[in-house]
Amino acid sequence: MPSPQHLLLKQFLAAATGPLARQRPRLTTMRLAVEAAALFQFVPWNVFLEETNVEGMAAEWLRPAGAPTERVLLYLHGGGYVLGSLNTHRSLVGALARSCRLNTLAIDYRKAPEYPFPAALDDARLAYDWLLAQGYAPQSIMVAGDSAGGGLALSLLLHLRDAGQPLPAAAIGLSPWTDLVLPTAVLRQVCREESQLLEALEIRGWGGMYAHETPLAHPLLSPVRAHLHDLPPLLIQISDAEVLHDDVLRFTAKAQAAGVPVTLQVFGGLVHWWHLFWRFVPEARQALEQAGDFVRGVWAAQQAAQTLAKRAGQQARVAAPQRLRPAH
Repeated sequence: MPSPQHLLLKQFLAAATGPLARQRPRLTTMRLAVEAAALFQFVPWNVFLEETNVEGMAAEWLRPAGAPTERVLLYLHGGGYVLGSLNTHRSLVGALARSCRLNTLAIDYRKAPEYPFPAALDDARLAYDWLLAQGYAPQSIMVAGDSAGGGLALSLLLHLRDAGQPLPAAAIGLSPWTDLVLPTAVLRQVCREESQLLEALEIRGWGGMYAHETPLAHPLLSPVRAHLHDLPPLLIQISDAEVLHDDVLRFTAKAQAAGVPVTLQVFGGLVHWWHLFWRFVPEARQALEQAGDFVRGVWAAQQAAQTLAKRAGQQARVAAPQRLRPAH
């Protein structure tokens, strides 16, 4: 059962978004609203903010105290591909960086409708290539994102794989949007359960803005419809009350059937974007702590594999027959 803190959050969101759903606000109004809400967010304690840019694209580092310098997390924020920014997700990204103990690069990728597909994906690829150029090895990079950003992270993996490029060590999807094709009946059902939150955000319309002239079922728009072989370990977190829930379960089952190691964590009765409210919702803190556990597990498995390979190489050299020197 959701915590009392989450129930209060749900009531607050219902009161705040109900009028928006009836008024059908313009996208510019929604963008201003989420930016205004970001004024109440703060970087977590012992996480240091450093502004930067990636080939002219606005970006920032969130650096937890004591994080190793050789590993990094690339974060892609949510917002239906049409809103959100570094400001709106700074607190969440900082909290995730601290839980994972990773220096984290967040980017302000281009948004639709001004910049439709594949602009966001191109920017994500640009940031990944930029990290490689900075000297980070692919096996030392992880990618994460929430909602549309989670779907974008998965699309980035598919894009890199199909291009024959080295993949990051792992990816984390916080309520990832894996299918832009959303049935109206499902939307209406979940909107009632979430007090019109998702109806107010009109996410299906936003998907169309991002897709523009590309079919919504394109695999780089809807990763659940892609071939999912040869991907790195994935962590997927979702609530069973979200409109994205069933699609995430389909994505997970399809990825596991293709041999991808997927860790699926399902939370009960939580609203979409519950991770953003980690300061006062205990389920959000729990989710971020579990993300940190996943990251440490990936690094541990990576280290164990390297140790085994090193030992196997040493044993092979010992077992190899010695060449006899010619007699003089």
